[in-house]
Amino acid sequence: MYLLIDGGNTRIKVGCHDGQAWIARQAVDNGQLDTVALPAGFRPQRVVIANVGGPRSASQIEAWLAPGAAHVEWLRGTPERAGVRCDYMYPERLGADRWAIAIGAWHALHRSCLLVSAGTATTIDVVDDDGVFRGGCIMPGLAMMKASLATGTAGLPEAGGEFQNLPRNTDDAIHSGCVNAQLGAIERMARSLPAGAPIILAGGAAPALQGHGIDFVDMPWLALDGLLAIARSEPAA
Repeated sequence: MYLLIDGGNTRIKVGCHDGQAWIARQAVDNGQLDTVALPAGFRPQRVVIANVGGPRSASQIEAWLAPGAAHVEWLRGTPERAGVRCDYMYPERLGADRWAIAIGAWHALHRSCLLVSAGTATTIDVVDDDGVFRGGCIMPGLAMMKASLATGTAGLPEAGGEFQNLPRNTDDAIHSGCVNAQLGAIERMARSLPAGAPIILAGGAAPALQGHGIDFVDMPWLALDGLLAIARSEPAA
């Protein structure tokens, strides 16, 4: 049995796998991990964690972890893992979430793909046909983009708004501009891949990016899938 934990800046995702299938997957806001209960009788032999939420998130996870777990690993970037090679200049500086997502995508598809994780930040990364993580870009997430206009200007609100091709009010103009910025970055990054390569989408802000002309493959639990691939492909140290 495997317990997989993806600690982000806004949410923490928890997955329980019995070796054959997922038996539970759940996402909660940071600070709410104590509301997650493991399935009855679930006793993980291995725990793999990707945490980019900083010390506060790490402390929550440590306090919550199931007693008696045989082996706990906090994932770090490495030159190679679970059959995926990392072409990052300094692999140890690669975020654990991006590394887990890349590994999850390769094990799911075994082909070139673009990986979009739309959360507090938006990351857009490339895995090639040889199973190599080639790198990618990081930009403010949709909510952070919108908040920056409210805090950095005197006259713009922290907008709600709806997407419009030609917005005619300020809230819609801000929301549409930020969505278009995200989509434009994705489209530019997609040009580096072979024609027809899938564009994978995950993250809490994913729904706002859908339905605007990009054919996304929705894989919301991709980081947990990558952590599972690590847990299953290598023995505990």
